[in-house]
Amino acid sequence: MKAQAEAARLQRVRMEHPLLRFRLAFTLLAIVIVIGVTGYMLIDGWNILDAFYMVIITISTVGYTEVHPQGVAGRMFSSGLIVIGVATMLYGFGVFAETLTDNAFGRYRRERQLQRELDRLRDHFIICGYGRMGTQIVSEFEEHKVAYVVIDQTEEALGRIRAENRLHIEGDASKEEILKLAGIERARGLISAVDSDERAVYIVLAARAFNPNLYIVARAGRPESIRRLELAGASRTISPYLMAGHRMAELAVRPALVDVLDTLHHGEGGIGVEEMVVSTGTKAIGKTLEEAGLLAADAARLLAVRRPDGAVSVNPPPSTRLGDGDLVIALGTEDQLFATAARLR
Repeated sequence: MKAQAEAARLQRVRMEHPLLRFRLAFTLLAIVIVIGVTGYMLIDGWNILDAFYMVIITISTVGYTEVHPQGVAGRMFSSGLIVIGVATMLYGFGVFAETLTDNAFGRYRRERQLQRELDRLRDHFIICGYGRMGTQIVSEFEEHKVAYVVIDQTEEALGRIRAENRLHIEGDASKEEILKLAGIERARGLISAVDSDERAVYIVLAARAFNPNLYIVARAGRPESIRRLELAGASRTISPYLMAGHRMAELAVRPALVDVLDTLHHGEGGIGVEEMVVSTGTKAIGKTLEEAGLLAADAARLLAVRRPDGAVSVNPPPSTRLGDGDLVIALGTEDQLFATAARLR
């Protein structure tokens, strides 16, 4: 609880308007003016306007003459007012100089713009960790125009992501406050790409507790951590070493097949593979592939249909009936894939 409260406090400070830094300076200045006006009215018997004018020219050290002749008590009071007033003014100028030096107004403007962009995010991915893997994930997402936001707290990663001007949040991804700032309620999924399996477990636990229906992909540095992440709530778990070894073996045994699959995956040559979900309310629900128009000449070639229970029908026949939550995998040109997606919406 203490760590969560500290994270929330730091977030409030980070978003604080720069003008609020002057609260103490303005308060002290107001107290000095009130005391000065009251003192001149009581000691010298001046009216409020003369007393106020005398306070202003005294604490601002402009060097004007006294409004009215003063006695010993009045001059002693003015001397004390000069010391206190000048100290208060110098403190205010110090705060102003500090605000300009650290570009507080510029940072506040950028943070407000960042917050507006975060509030507009819908159906996006939250990427936890901006190391080598997280950087590659972001590059892939930008290539495929997938909305995302990155969460990291290391200085090296934050320096790079600020320089690249990418949407990000500074903080610990295992904290609910940070996940909420990232819009986890509206997110499509979360990817844990941190280099610590222990932190990955905490991140997955926090994300799953916050959003039970979230699709979560987690990186496992050690093979034995795969089971732990799955128990924590990860939908899919990836081991970079196992994947790299599998791919190297495939390249050694079937290099041509790997090249073809890469070409289809990245849409090179004008042909690509896409997966499309049959969502609730879609008119295609309950219809066969033929009735839904998915076998038309302008539609993409259907490779498989996967049911919500995991059953897969490869090269499905025209009589295959679509249901809510089915996943359709199609191959074709960009226009054909758009035509198929339009019939599934």
